[in-house]
Amino acid sequence: MDIPMLVLAGLWLILPSLFPNPAATIFGGGTPVDLGRSWKEKRILGDGKTWRGFIGGTCAGISLGIVQLYIAFPFDRLDYFGFGGFPENLGVIVVLAVGSMLGDMAGSFIKRRLDIGRGDKAPLLDQYGFLLCSFLLSLLFYPDWFLRNFWRGDGWISLLAVLIITPVLHRGVNIIGYKLGLKKVPW
Repeated sequence: MDIPMLVLAGLWLILPSLFPNPAATIFGGGTPVDLGRSWKEKRILGDGKTWRGFIGGTCAGISLGIVQLYIAFPFDRLDYFGFGGFPENLGVIVVLAVGSMLGDMAGSFIKRRLDIGRGDKAPLLDQYGFLLCSFLLSLLFYPDWFLRNFWRGDGWISLLAVLIITPVLHRGVNIIGYKLGLKKVPW
């Protein structure tokens, strides 16, 4: 496979992980996941991580993944453009979406421990925390899928492309969210 196709394949496969966080911003509000509790005199996650955002973001990522399967079905009924056969493909999509939201919450937890305020910049953590957790969960639950698509053979090129493009996408989506009034800061 040539490099542009490997880049597109990596982005295609990771979309269920990229979509939940911006969607959580839209669905968010309401009861914080940490229920306002503190640990060692600091909020566990903060008011920005809510149950509505977590559930809405996760459902949005899963829904996008199902749409991707629907798009792929007529053309590739065996591998669904890299997601694998049924029911593995649904499991991969769920793991990517849930991993994205858990990674974002883990980043928030770390930011609170480091006294980084809500909305303040945390380079690398903001851009890669959600992605790292998605990758770790997919390695844990679907190692063959992850290794086949992001490591073995030319798969490392897809992984590298995702790692390079994610901060650019992250920044662009945050700027759009800021201009739409959905975010208080453009990062």
